[in-house]
Amino acid sequence: MGSSGSSWKLVENSKFPKGKIVAVVVLDGWGEADPDEFNCIHLAETPTMDSLKKGAPEKWRLLKAHGTAVGLPTDDDMGNSEVGHNALGAGRIYAQGAKLVDMALASGKIYEGEGFKYIKECFDNGTLHLIGLLSDGGVHSRFDQLQMFLKGACVHGAKRIRVHIITDGRDCLDGTSVGFVEMLENDLAKLREKGVDARIASGGGRMYVTMDRYENDWGVVKRGWDAHVLGEAPHKFRSAIEAVKKLREDPKANDQYLPPFVIVDESGKPVGPIMDGDAVVTFNFRADRMVMIAKALEYENFDKFERVRFPKIHYAGMLQYDGELKLPSHYLVSPPEIERTSGEYLVHNSIRTFACSETVKFGHVTFFWNGNRSGYFNPNMEEYFEIPSDTGITFNAQPKMKALEIAEKARDVILSRKFHQVRVNLANGDMVGHTGDIKATIVGCKAVDEAVKIVLDAIDQVGGIYLVTADHGNAEDMVKRDKSGKPLLDKNGNVQLLTSHTLHPVPVAIGGPGLRRGVRFREDLRNASLANVAATVMNLHGFDAPSDYEPTLIEVVDSN
Repeated sequence: MGSSGSSWKLVENSKFPKGKIVAVVVLDGWGEADPDEFNCIHLAETPTMDSLKKGAPEKWRLLKAHGTAVGLPTDDDMGNSEVGHNALGAGRIYAQGAKLVDMALASGKIYEGEGFKYIKECFDNGTLHLIGLLSDGGVHSRFDQLQMFLKGACVHGAKRIRVHIITDGRDCLDGTSVGFVEMLENDLAKLREKGVDARIASGGGRMYVTMDRYENDWGVVKRGWDAHVLGEAPHKFRSAIEAVKKLREDPKANDQYLPPFVIVDESGKPVGPIMDGDAVVTFNFRADRMVMIAKALEYENFDKFERVRFPKIHYAGMLQYDGELKLPSHYLVSPPEIERTSGEYLVHNSIRTFACSETVKFGHVTFFWNGNRSGYFNPNMEEYFEIPSDTGITFNAQPKMKALEIAEKARDVILSRKFHQVRVNLANGDMVGHTGDIKATIVGCKAVDEAVKIVLDAIDQVGGIYLVTADHGNAEDMVKRDKSGKPLLDKNGNVQLLTSHTLHPVPVAIGGPGLRRGVRFREDLRNASLANVAATVMNLHGFDAPSDYEPTLIEVVDSN
């Protein structure tokens, strides 16, 4: 529902001057944690961010960026970049990812939607294939959702099911794969007792099979394709439990890197290759590691690897994984209906906007910021600028990434005075943090700090205002920890590096010569989250946010 003309008009706030240039800087993967030798932000030279921190509590504070505060099901759920940018741009908290799936499964609505009807067309004569991460980590998938969906699909007519399992060991502890496979086999045995032909068909570890992201290594997806679709893999077993136990015996093996395997019958034939007339569901709710396999399953024209066979299937994602590409075209759970985002309001109120990042986060600072919406609200008022990311290398090989190029572009745009808001995302803390390379992440964090300085210096020159924040944690804690907070060791006594996002809060800082005197962070919003940033930015542009937005973080205390 679009609003009509006048209702887009924001109330002007007389306490905040209008017309200032506002820089909104998002540091991706930049959380706040205690200093130690695994906190790359603490270890890096970050004089600019350190100086902002000295403005606490009036000009620097922490925000929640994970769990229920950003629309995820529980406070054990770490934040992520899509959800974080949705919250930053929308100014309200929407049910996200796993929570949407939970709601659709609990209500049974998932079985009434177009996506389920589409895969159900194959149930009479074909097999339902489920591909996804076997995990209770809650980052990409959840085991209990797979269990519920298996039951529900059978109630709604699935007679033959094959599960293609990806083992985790990254969002949950290494070695837990065996237990998950045993539980899944137990569930499938119960379905067989009810007359459903349900079996595990193939599998492999998440970092080696199927779940690559950002087109980093199509070989990972090809190994998954060969196992899941063609029924071909170097390792063949009669059962999945035997497969996981045997493959883990290799001293170098772990859950993340298990080689691909196929389950075969007594005559050595694969029990569940994907054939014409079958239905396929990728049951991960998180998008980034499903986009590549989705392309291979959906696109007629595809040249990333030799597929050998391209089966005519009905394919649906648990969610739509790429709203810009509309991929996949069928999905079981619809995305949150995010409307009336801050970006759309500001354009309607004559705020000219510039947004920039490098490829890996360009969609976050535009598409996700704008409520999962492609393109411009008004091309005359906005410009989005993408700087190509380095391709064909891992991010720890070039940890500075494009931070300085992004900052220099932002500086030039600020100094041109053509835009009222200049929004950027600096991706290093997240992308280099994901590699688990502490030395490289320190280099990346330093580059981010230098980039922030370039932007703030430009804001200084034009008498503008800055708001610096982040979307979730990552680089501030690079080690897995036990319940007491001590680093976890592997079987060889080495610390287990943490490559995922974290549950830590993130900073938000305001300042600049255009910020009127007496502006400070309020003390009454103890549990503020990323969703409070949009109303704050609207204030900095001289407006009050709509009444249903999460409240602004700032107030004006007149010193008379």
